[in-house]
Amino acid sequence: MGLKQPAAHDAARSAALALLDAVLRGHHALDGLLDDPNSAFARLDGRDRAFAHALAATALRRKGEADAILAPLLQKPLPKSAGPAPLILLLGVVQLRFLDVPAHAAIDRSVALAHADPKARHFAGLINAVLRRAAAAPIEDTPAPINTPGWLWQRWAKAYGDETAAAIARAHREEAPLDISAKSDAAGWAAKLGGVVLATGTIRIRTMTAPVSELPGFAEGAWWVQDAAAALPARLLGDVKGKHVADLCAAPGGKTAQLAASGAIVTAVDSSAARLRRLEENMARLKLPCRAIAADILKWEPDQDFDAILLDAPCSATGTIRRHPDLPYVKSAEQIAELAKLQTKMLDRVAAWVKPGGLLVYGTCSLELEEGERQTERFLAARRDYRRAPPDPTEIGGQSQFINQNGDLRIHPGMAIGAETGLDGFYAARLRRQPAS
Repeated sequence: MGLKQPAAHDAARSAALALLDAVLRGHHALDGLLDDPNSAFARLDGRDRAFAHALAATALRRKGEADAILAPLLQKPLPKSAGPAPLILLLGVVQLRFLDVPAHAAIDRSVALAHADPKARHFAGLINAVLRRAAAAPIEDTPAPINTPGWLWQRWAKAYGDETAAAIARAHREEAPLDISAKSDAAGWAAKLGGVVLATGTIRIRTMTAPVSELPGFAEGAWWVQDAAAALPARLLGDVKGKHVADLCAAPGGKTAQLAASGAIVTAVDSSAARLRRLEENMARLKLPCRAIAADILKWEPDQDFDAILLDAPCSATGTIRRHPDLPYVKSAEQIAELAKLQTKMLDRVAAWVKPGGLLVYGTCSLELEEGERQTERFLAARRDYRRAPPDPTEIGGQSQFINQNGDLRIHPGMAIGAETGLDGFYAARLRRQPAS
């Protein structure tokens, strides 16, 4: 993708370097860094901010490929005393190979970045030489899995097989499009926004003409942002008109909006008061009613049972790496295990709040089996009053490929809806509480 170059002072590249350092060496989440009002990134103007974000995100998304390009050009890895020099090299290669930045600009500004750092300045000559060789080297095809850290690749290959794991890795190289859900008239809004309506009802927009908040229909509350895969679990609850439905761990509110727009009487619960305020703001913009409660569901005592519950549990979010390319570098297998324990507690607790005959949909935006299939199997083994209620493909736009052999939703980023490729990874199980005998 071609990007306009930032101002001569090069604050954008410096901010991108700081972001990359904080993620790769500090293990901080990229979203939090982007939202920090006191950061160098926050002080950039709109054009420079877009460049810095694209540079840092692409470096994370294509790090394996960039490292493979650099490896034969370096006699040995740079020492720790080189400070940010390795990251400056990474950003340089990303500009040369993946962002179509002119070679002279990518090389000269990388050298300038090195000179600005007391540790990296001693390696400025080496950075210059290596990037010039990288610019002159023939472009070779590098397999997509090289971008996936080994610990994650091993998990996905074991869970899904090498072919599917490779498809997931290929999808992670691409930026995610904008997916939105409309309250009504999806075809009309797709035409106004320059998008297409997928078979599942989501509107997909590949080319952005303005920031999301400036697109037609946003201010009027006609639609909300929601990945096509994330829009499916709420549909598993069927006709919810007039029913009391709890959306648990609800923020930022996409599923709450779906349920309210379908006529449900929604109680939205989230442990984060700040995230719940965002949900309430979104629902106000959409002019949709809901009862919002800030509470930890492991401690909260509802004042009623529900006809249906949607539990989108906290998880590793490895299904959203297209949108959050920092995740492989800030998550760990140990964190996944701890999150699985939390999901178990939540699922066991909320199951008692479903009326006999009612539905419980458990979901996570994770590719990890411990947070999906295994969680459901454990729950069903322990709760004899629940049974699977597998969806029919017609309930999810005819997409039978999303339903696994057990009758649960299992979506991965390498899948497609018709001609449209690229989805968030998602797991969801629909479980019905059996009437008392």
